[in-house]
Amino acid sequence: MSRVIYLFAILLTLGAFAQESDQEYNANKQKTAVEQVDTTPLREIGSEYHNGIRLLQNRFRIDYKVDEITMVFFRKFGSAPIVLVRPDGSKIFLSQAEENDVEWYDSTTYDMIRMKNPTPGPWQAVGQILPGSRVMVLSDIELQAEPLPTVLFSGEILKQTAYLTNGGKPIDYAEFRDVVKLNMEFVSTNNPNFNNFGAQTQTIATFEDNGKGMDERPLDGTFTGQFNLTIPAGEWKPIFTVSTPMFTREQVSEPIILHENPIKVDVKLDDTGSGYHKLMVDADREMVDMGSLLVDGKIRYPNGDVQNFSITRVSNDVRTYDVVNFEYGIFRVKLTAYGNTIDGRDFILDVPEFTFFAEEPELPAGAPPKQIESIPEDALSAEALALQEMKRINQPVVEDDSMSTSTLVKLIIGINLGIIIIGAGVIWFIVSRKKTGSSSKKPNNKTANKTLSMPKMDFSGMLNSMKGLMSKLPKAKPGKSGKKKEKA
Repeated sequence: MSRVIYLFAILLTLGAFAQESDQEYNANKQKTAVEQVDTTPLREIGSEYHNGIRLLQNRFRIDYKVDEITMVFFRKFGSAPIVLVRPDGSKIFLSQAEENDVEWYDSTTYDMIRMKNPTPGPWQAVGQILPGSRVMVLSDIELQAEPLPTVLFSGEILKQTAYLTNGGKPIDYAEFRDVVKLNMEFVSTNNPNFNNFGAQTQTIATFEDNGKGMDERPLDGTFTGQFNLTIPAGEWKPIFTVSTPMFTREQVSEPIILHENPIKVDVKLDDTGSGYHKLMVDADREMVDMGSLLVDGKIRYPNGDVQNFSITRVSNDVRTYDVVNFEYGIFRVKLTAYGNTIDGRDFILDVPEFTFFAEEPELPAGAPPKQIESIPEDALSAEALALQEMKRINQPVVEDDSMSTSTLVKLIIGINLGIIIIGAGVIWFIVSRKKTGSSSKKPNNKTANKTLSMPKMDFSGMLNSMKGLMSKLPKAKPGKSGKKKEKA
């Protein structure tokens, strides 16, 4: 009997253990099933507006709390617009957007869709959507840009970076850069106390994320803008603009003062006509650290030649540069200045073009003309030496006035005498023939022979007469003639 009871107790223990194992197995199975349900491709778009909801099997879910939604779907380049499928299975095509109270903008790479009071539940987007794409729900797009410097100059070239946020969260989706345009404008405050009163709105910069210009890396979510403040100095109001095909957002900053260009250029003209013009570059010492100023520029001479130069000597003195004075006319100087403001901020300045006029000096009566060779060759640059040599070679030779006049008179008189002598000879020949023919109507052979022969002309007498006339003409002075030969 005791053995039977013992076996029965063992069976009860084994049954309880089996039941407990079965319950544990069912619990694990239910847990696995719950985890499988959580991995469903449907994702809820809540009222907090996520920057990107990953599409699984091109499906997404809209919560019942959403009153208005703006979505962006990225697809393959050049593909057809997507088709939206509501939870009840009805479809919305681009051609039916207006009748369904839907705003729809289609580009070559994306669709932007805005709906009011969308049907809650699972939606589906059908089309050639990019693999791993996300549906972006736009709520409050803002451009978060670095604050502008407190001291800005007219003509300054400035780099600034910014990034986009959506609902306060940074947007890290690279394709989104094709959806928005980021600009910065300066609007005049129309303060009559400044020079920009009544000035038009100026577009200062366009932010890019393409790895070009000053942008360091493409598609990294950081947008870079290059400012070139070639606008009048005065009081301006900066406005950051973020625009999409459906809406525009503006961020207005506090007014700033754009100061005049602090670089001052002047020149001291050469009075001798054979030396150098001294170009002088200074700066507003109250705003610019003069000890940090570097200058890079180019000079365009009156004949069109261009010479580049740099001034890298660091000191607190005025920067100077010698310009060779081998041309008369207008000189044009274009400068780019590099340095620091008085508070240590680096700047790059595009200095307005500076021009000066070099006039040919009035020389005393009888003074020789300016000689290029008087400029020391070791002080000239290679370009200046080449230009000087070309000018020297092309200089016209000045002839002696008295020498030219006497030679011309001789030639004219000689030619006229030659014409007179030849004409007299021809007339004498004709008259002699007529006299010979009228002397006898029946000439004999000897007379006929004399008639046919050429009459003799006394050319030696004619030449002696010409020599006598030429000897009476004025002759050139030997001193000037000899000087010309030596010069030649």
